[in-house]
Amino acid sequence: MNTQTENTRTRALRLGVAGPVGTGKSSVVATLCRSLRHEFQIGVITNDIYTDEDARFLRAEGVLPVERIRAVETGACPHTAIRDDVTMNLLAVEDLEKDFAPLDIVLIESGGDNLTATFSPSLVDAQIFVIDVAGGGDVARKGGPGIGRADLLIVNKVDLGEHVDVDVEQMLKDARAARAGAPVLAHSKKYPDTEKALCDWVRHLHEAHVSGTHVPTDPGPMAPHFHATEDGGYTHRHGDEAHPHVHR
Repeated sequence: MNTQTENTRTRALRLGVAGPVGTGKSSVVATLCRSLRHEFQIGVITNDIYTDEDARFLRAEGVLPVERIRAVETGACPHTAIRDDVTMNLLAVEDLEKDFAPLDIVLIESGGDNLTATFSPSLVDAQIFVIDVAGGGDVARKGGPGIGRADLLIVNKVDLGEHVDVDVEQMLKDARAARAGAPVLAHSKKYPDTEKALCDWVRHLHEAHVSGTHVPTDPGPMAPHFHATEDGGYTHRHGDEAHPHVHR
């Protein structure tokens, strides 16, 4: 057995969950914890800029023992802590794995971000990107690294389609076209079959991780994006060391 496979087997599968604000990332994490906690030893790291609200939500829901749910307050744009400088998250994950060894799965929930947010492969082994029907039927067509190249794309809250005038089937068709055959999952916490499909996907991923057959891939860096500030703002390019900020 090679060293890489040995290292994979001695630590948890690290699974990132990213997506825009309000798409239901915490709900997805809660579903996985509730459904899989009797099969796997699970821990959770949440990310927010200034609060631990997502961690408090998960603790209040009772999805895991409270000490297995920890919060990282990034103090900056959420994608910085999951893509550019993952130190805070990496230390939090390593501490969680040390305190509750052996863990099987660590779920890392990003703070709400835009459609281009992706995790660094130095932080996670695989990543889920979450969009939702209530965000608009055209979201899947807009693409981006998260939508196009995450290991799994979840189209969440599909039960709301008729209430927000979104053609869910067309949205799913657009999502599949954007991903060129990579998996797309329609999901709603009101539909048990979709929750089962999500959990089955994670089960298969964990099996591949343990066997050493899963190869982490990098969805690619974020596109340049604008940050508003009191004096105007600046365009931020992640991963471009020569031009980290272009101020306006």
